[in-house]
Amino acid sequence: MKKPEPAPGLVIRYDYLWRDEAMRGRQEGAKDRPCAILVARQVREGKDMHVLLAPITHSQPSNPKAAIEIPPGVRQHLGFDDARSWIITAELNSVAWNDPGIVPARPARWDYGFLPPKLVTSLIDRVREQQRRALKIVDRTGDISPGGQQVNDDWREH
Repeated sequence: MKKPEPAPGLVIRYDYLWRDEAMRGRQEGAKDRPCAILVARQVREGKDMHVLLAPITHSQPSNPKAAIEIPPGVRQHLGFDDARSWIITAELNSVAWNDPGIVPARPARWDYGFLPPKLVTSLIDRVREQQRRALKIVDRTGDISPGGQQVNDDWREH
């Protein structure tokens, strides 16, 4: 089974590391979960692709501006259960595409599928709003400069 090329809107399975877990010294997420790719780019020539991932959860966020609910039709398209799900926009993981924490979503398949383009655009816009407030990025690549990553217009290329 060949791993797909990373692209904005692709939903994968990853051992997402929440910021509070990272602050307590954890190196890996407590469990694998669906995550949406926001951006995929080569940080340096000759290096592996890096992706920014937004976690997907069943837990309703306390701050509605910190997440986007996934519509029922999209949940069905991705093969999720009927329970409500949210894409968290207040924190992200920065990950190398070859990270061993990225695992197949299902037997014989690396991904769940793609989010609709309008939802991807809304997701990126919401992350940009969070960036102005308190966006948290957990760097799991070791390659982010001290200034961190920014969500800018070149992220819209998808």
